[in-house]
Amino acid sequence: MRAHGLVLLLMLAAPGIAPAQDIDMSKGGPIDITARDGIEWRQQEQVIVARGDTRAMRGDVTVTADRLIARYRPVPGREATTPVAAAAPRPGESRGGANEIWRLEAEGHVVIRTATDTARGDRAVYDVDNAVMVLTGRDLSLETKAQTIRASDSLEYWSQKKFAVARGNAKVVEPAEGRQITGDTLVAYFLDRPKSPPPAAPRGVPAAPGTKPVPGEGKLDRVEAFGNVEIRTPADIVRGDRGVYSAESGLARLLGGVRITHGENQVNGQEAIVNMRTGVARLVATPGSRVQGLIIPKEEKPSAAPAPGQPAKDQRR
Repeated sequence: MRAHGLVLLLMLAAPGIAPAQDIDMSKGGPIDITARDGIEWRQQEQVIVARGDTRAMRGDVTVTADRLIARYRPVPGREATTPVAAAAPRPGESRGGANEIWRLEAEGHVVIRTATDTARGDRAVYDVDNAVMVLTGRDLSLETKAQTIRASDSLEYWSQKKFAVARGNAKVVEPAEGRQITGDTLVAYFLDRPKSPPPAAPRGVPAAPGTKPVPGEGKLDRVEAFGNVEIRTPADIVRGDRGVYSAESGLARLLGGVRITHGENQVNGQEAIVNMRTGVARLVATPGSRVQGLIIPKEEKPSAAPAPGQPAKDQRR
């Protein structure tokens, strides 16, 4: 039988929640926790532990895992006469109303979803005070409509500050652009989402030519990359020690041991500015160094030899 508990003792009133779909559990409101194998309430430790096919929901964010641990604390200035009410309140009611959640931990097959974003890992810790989620374990990923971020060591997402930090074999993939960025550490900054959705066009009426997408659709603003940096497009590969890439302009600036490869051609330098959309690159020579390139021209195929008994064609024209 599925144990079901509404953790209203952790409920804290908050201002209206914006319609954004970021993974943000810091905006207040009740947390609904369910579990297959039961929920343990440790009042002295101010901890709630749910086990077996667990789920926690707050606003439009849903967390599923094998085990969930919610840690709560009294609200300063609103301490109840007893740490926690003895009986669970009815839905929509918070007895005492003097506790708030400050940390949520998920373990085993962790999946965190909103309508637009999905994060996965073996373990997740969400710090409510700082609105930051830290994923660890294997196959770490954060997927949005526009890109996917992966890492092998850890993956942080700062929902209110709009950036993610991927460490260890880090990768940012933009499928629509056919582009991927890899490095030891990547810091991806996102555009702010719109506070309200744009008005929809009347049914059957196409969007006006040249209409730009609404800014702040959770898309990338820029990526800062450190260590063994590589940016790939269908035509080019750019490598360096560190760099920064602007998603809006398509420009990448790389520093240290820069190599630009296009087919069999390669140019080397210490600094480069590359337009990843047009393939145009400008290498900058630093004092005491030279820019080096290896350009392999395409060779023309030799003309076919004449058949036996046939005179060779006259090449003098």
